[in-house]
Amino acid sequence: MMRATKLDIQAVRLPLARPIPSGRMTIHSADALLVSITTKEGLIGEGMVFTLNGHRLGILRGMIRSLESILIDADLEMSGALWAKMWADIGFIGHRGLATIAMSAIDMAVWDLKGKKAGLNVSALLGACKDRLPIYRSGGLRLSQTIDELQVEAQSILHDGFRAVKMSLGNSSLQEDVHRVRAVRDVLGYEVALMTDCNQSFSISHAIRLGRELEEYQLSWIEEPIPYHNHAGEAVVAQALDTPIASGENEFTRLGMIEMMNHRSADILMPDLQRMGGPTELIKVAHAAELLNIPVALHLFAEMSLALSAAMPNAIYVEYMPWFAPLYSEGLEFDGSGNVLVSSTPGWGFSFDAEAVKKYQHE
Repeated sequence: MMRATKLDIQAVRLPLARPIPSGRMTIHSADALLVSITTKEGLIGEGMVFTLNGHRLGILRGMIRSLESILIDADLEMSGALWAKMWADIGFIGHRGLATIAMSAIDMAVWDLKGKKAGLNVSALLGACKDRLPIYRSGGLRLSQTIDELQVEAQSILHDGFRAVKMSLGNSSLQEDVHRVRAVRDVLGYEVALMTDCNQSFSISHAIRLGRELEEYQLSWIEEPIPYHNHAGEAVVAQALDTPIASGENEFTRLGMIEMMNHRSADILMPDLQRMGGPTELIKVAHAAELLNIPVALHLFAEMSLALSAAMPNAIYVEYMPWFAPLYSEGLEFDGSGNVLVSSTPGWGFSFDAEAVKKYQHE
């Protein structure tokens, strides 16, 4: 048995070097709750969930604490039973939203503990099928940048060794978005993968017109072209375009993913670790997608998504958003060919740095 004896939650705030304007808000900081679970044997497992600009961080902390009585003294080797008990417990308030995110924080830490107890990286614990995966640079090439700034940053990303990069779209002018993609493609060339993220900015008709204009630039995908919850609409866009449509980061658990798969609303599914309810549920979703020949590209959480993706035959990319990298003692390792190497260290293979946590501590 592996009994949980303690749950710790630490809030941190990581200010962004440059605010990011988007259609819904301007992002000034990424604020996270770092969750650690201690066992009777003294092992510590870690997980993390986050919000933007600190919004509702306190409510999320309270939601995690509300599951503490289920966690403490639970046998974490029976992690499936723990997950099912938490799932049942939140049923009255629903299986989408903050309650599911709170479950995710605990489930992440539990999987870290399972790997550490077994002396295996989570990838090996699950049955790894890859020792490295393609990684793409995310979080840059924003709408707020000029064409010149986009090209300078694209060159910098190439210099850093990335062979895949994502840029933001969402201008009211279709031709302006096309112009920006052309400018970035001119820098990257066609040997580097280019993805675009529309952040749910468009109508169905606009998304189709834009997608057709962008076909010549050989995009790896167009992400969330319309509001994410309109799965039938996403399916219309996906069927109209040759360029793959990627979506799913805003959906919750199997409930949302099944809806998407039934509609065939995305050519590439992008489940988000904290919205899935943690690794336990995300693994099920990825396997279901594999059965339907749908590739997955997990959203964010590179330090945990890497190990999970390594055990998924249908995982095609790891997303690298550098916001939370300063919190970790270890950094991602690259092979010089656009791939990230899978860690062999037990658990997630990445652990929080105590000095960094103290530096960014926030209450």
